[in-house]
Amino acid sequence: MKCGVIGLPNVGKSTLFNAITRAGAEAANYPFCTIEPNTGVTAVPDARLAALTDMYHPKKTTPALVEFVDIAGLVKGASKGEGLGNKFLSHIREVDALVHVVRCFDDSNVQHVDGRVDPVRDAEVVNLELILADLDTVERREDRARKSVKTGDKKTALEADTAAKIRAHLEGEQPVRTCALTSEEREIARGWFLLTDKPVLYAANIGEDQIGLPEDTLPGIPELKALAAKERAETLVISARVEADIAAMEPEDKALFLEELGIGQPGLDRFAKASYKLLGLISFLTAGADEVRAWTIREGDRAPQAAGKIHTDFERGFIRAEIVAFDALMREGGMAACKEKGLVRSEGKDYVMKDGDVALFRFNV
Repeated sequence: MKCGVIGLPNVGKSTLFNAITRAGAEAANYPFCTIEPNTGVTAVPDARLAALTDMYHPKKTTPALVEFVDIAGLVKGASKGEGLGNKFLSHIREVDALVHVVRCFDDSNVQHVDGRVDPVRDAEVVNLELILADLDTVERREDRARKSVKTGDKKTALEADTAAKIRAHLEGEQPVRTCALTSEEREIARGWFLLTDKPVLYAANIGEDQIGLPEDTLPGIPELKALAAKERAETLVISARVEADIAAMEPEDKALFLEELGIGQPGLDRFAKASYKLLGLISFLTAGADEVRAWTIREGDRAPQAAGKIHTDFERGFIRAEIVAFDALMREGGMAACKEKGLVRSEGKDYVMKDGDVALFRFNV
């Protein structure tokens, strides 16, 4: 599961990516510093892992991870190939969700491709290029389907109608994710890997001097949040530069710096959690003397699918899952106490996993 980090050039994408992953992607004050996408992973902060580690004292603790791809800056005309746009758009097509970095601070030392900062305008420039790229894809799909519809294939007819509905929506400069589609139409569209059908998190990149101020008093933030709400997207306010500095600190220095800033936790913790949620992911937990681990699954996955994340044999030979809620486990102080009080449930193949389930799978192959 990948999140693509996108935006105009010089908005702080690579700086934020460096802070997220500590992967050392080059960050420079000129457009197209990033051409090939940089890739890195970051742990999803989860206090439950620390609590389970204190309880079980395992040999190792493994968090859930999110993969990020730092994609080069898009410019006006990217859908027509401007600024190597076609290549960059192909990188976006390969990810599962988008983190759209929008610059919300003024700095005379950092160039802006349009000469001045305007968060909503900047977001709309990128969005329009994605819409135009999708429009080209959908028009070709519709044309191909219309030519085949004479064969009487009902599926082809539905594809043509779906493409026509989406085309009209895109022509109104609206992203596909806000288009009212039936479940069948949505399934067809999913196979086209449309750029504006992906979930989006706007990362509003603010200046160091704006940290700690009420978000809705910052220039451009309320307007950007309104745009996101209209598009069924999410917004997170963060300072990429400050987060990059925090990420490079030793733990004791980090705690002191956060205290001086007057913030409880690094913005990156909120960012990683928001990205994880954006991808439609949750974690179930396993705990024992060897390892305490958070396992990544999709929201709505059933117990056998979750078991298969540990090993394919677990899913193939699934018998049942023994589940206890994390809060109950902490409250009672251990699995034995939970069993005595009947808090450990035996769940079958149809059980839908919940975030924070502590699970033990029984299987036979």
